[in-house]
Amino acid sequence: MNLGVRDCVRLLEAGLALGASPRQCTAGLIRRSVRLAMVPVIDSTKTMGIVFLPGAMTGMILAGADPLQAVRLQIVVVFMLPAAVSLTATIVSYLGPGRLFTPQQQLRRLEG
Repeated sequence: MNLGVRDCVRLLEAGLALGASPRQCTAGLIRRSVRLAMVPVIDSTKTMGIVFLPGAMTGMILAGADPLQAVRLQIVVVFMLPAAVSLTATIVSYLGPGRLFTPQQQLRRLEG
């Protein structure tokens, strides 16, 4: 189930009313959002090299480079994308909830 902050307002308010910190209230939402951000990248990484020959590796081999070097370069390129997505999703997920709460640890009114 894909729930956003607007869908979880009552759950967040209940957690705050029971004495949980904003970090504790949003922990499940953060985990779920990072996991959902990683799904497309992991799916494309699973098929890399099995379904199609990646571009950098093919280009280097056609240009006359050592195939082992081409594979090493492609492995670096393939794992750079999931690393960048996971780092970005984690940073945004941990910085974003701070904007949802007031300094008094109350949930802000969500507009729109």
